[in-house]
Parts: sequence; structure tokens; C-alpha cells
Amino acid sequence: MALRDRVRDVVDGKRFQQVIIGVIAVNAIALGCETSPALVSSYGGLLTGLDDAAMVVFVAELAARFYAHRLRFFRDPWNCFDLVVVGIALLPAAGPLSVIRALRVLRALRLVAMVPSMRRVVTALVRSIPGLLSLSGLLVLLLYVGGVVAVNLFRAGGDPRFGDLGSTVLTLFQITTGDGWSDVMRDLMATQPLAWIFFLVYLLVGTFTMLNLFIAVVCSAMESESESGSGSGAKAGAVTPDDRLLDEIRALREEVRALRLERVGTATAGQ
Repeated sequence: MALRDRVRDVVDGKRFQQVIIGVIAVNAIALGCETSPALVSSYGGLLTGLDDAAMVVFVAELAARFYAHRLRFFRDPWNCFDLVVVGIALLPAAGPLSVIRALRVLRALRLVAMVPSMRRVVTALVRSIPGLLSLSGLLVLLLYVGGVVAVNLFRAGGDPRFGDLGSTVLTLFQITTGDGWSDVMRDLMATQPLAWIFFLVYLLVGTFTMLNLFIAVVCSAMESESESGSGSGAKAGAVTPDDRLLDEIRALREEVRALRLERVGTATAGQ
């Protein structure tokens, strides 16, 4: 077996991935500890050493994967994600790029690339983006229409939260998240007793309908991703035409070997 094939077997192996996951977890804990001045003063050298060791492991891992897969390395978007995250961590954290040092914690996101269940969730979220964009446009339209209506209804009451379109849209967005909507409604009902009708209609349309649609789109994408993953797993266990061809070639080899042995036996018996 060639060296490249051996390296590929190692980097694609489950045990190697578990080791990398452990390194990522330890590195993430160390980065979190560095936010504590007390821990830094007591164990600063150890934390820095763990961080440097983790970087060496990450760079060596990416180099091994690139050597094993060559240009096919860039066909996997998760490999590109890992390359960007590690590349950001390698940038100098001094001078104008000092903010890069805070981005080292992005290395913890490599767990997403290493754990298959996390990858499926992120893939489902990415696939749901088109539907979420459509729903986001519909929600923006709802906020705009509701904002115009609310300004005309409640601006005369003198409440600054409905003084202009910008403030009103911000207030409606707060209401859509369910944050303090009852307080806003009761404040308005002190001067306009029928204000509850607007809030009731808006909550039914904006919160209970729109937000549930967002959840439905994400759940649908995750269900599709789960089904596709199950389907690919089933296909992986099925017999492909290439497998059948290989079986036929092996059978032919066995027949040729048997014929050769038969000829050798016949020639020996004749002597």
C-alpha cells in the first residue's frame, strides 16, 4: 500500500477523528480559561502551551488531509471551513490585527465539521435558507404594514414608542418576539380601550403564524436531510454494478486458476 493511501486511511479513520475532537474540546476549554485573569495569572504558561500545541495538531492534520486527498481536499466544503478557521488563527495577533486573537475561539466550531450529527443540522439549516428568506421578506412586509397602521392608530396618544414609523416598527418587532407585549398593550388601553384588537390580530398573524412557519421550514429541511442521510446509508449497503463486476472477475480468476491446476495435474500423471 502506498504511503498516500496509508495516510488517507489514518485521517479518514474514526479513531483519528475522535482524537481531533478531543483536541478541539481541550483547546476550547483552554481558550475559555484564558478569559479569567485569575487562571491566567496562575496557569498562563500552561494555557499558552495548550493553545500552541493545539495549533500544531490542527496544522498537521490539515496538511495530512491535503496530502491524502490532494485537490479533492477542496471539494469538501467542511475541509474549506476547517482551512479558513485554522488560517484565521494563524494570522498575527498584534497591531491592527489584534482583534484576530479574539477569533481563535472559532476553532471550537470545528466540532461541527467533525461530528456527523452536527453537520446534518448545519446542512439542514443551510438548505432551509431559501425558504427562510421568503418568510423573512413576508415578515418585513408585515412589520411595515403593521407599523403604518399602528402609527395612524396610536400616534395621537403621545406614546413615543409609536411616534414615527421607525420607532413603531421596532416596537412591533419587540412584540413579535413576545417581549413585554402585554405592557405595551395595557399602556395604550389606558387612553384607547380598543387597542387590544390590533394587538390580538397582530399577535395571531405575526407571532403564532409567522414564527411557527419559520420553525416548520427548518424542521422540514432537517427531516429531508435525515431522510437523505438514511437513503445514502441504505445505498451504501446495497450491491452496486461495480461490485458485481468485481465478483465476476474474481470468479473468472478462480476458474483460470483451477484450469491451470488441472493441466498441471494431467501433465504430471502423463509423465
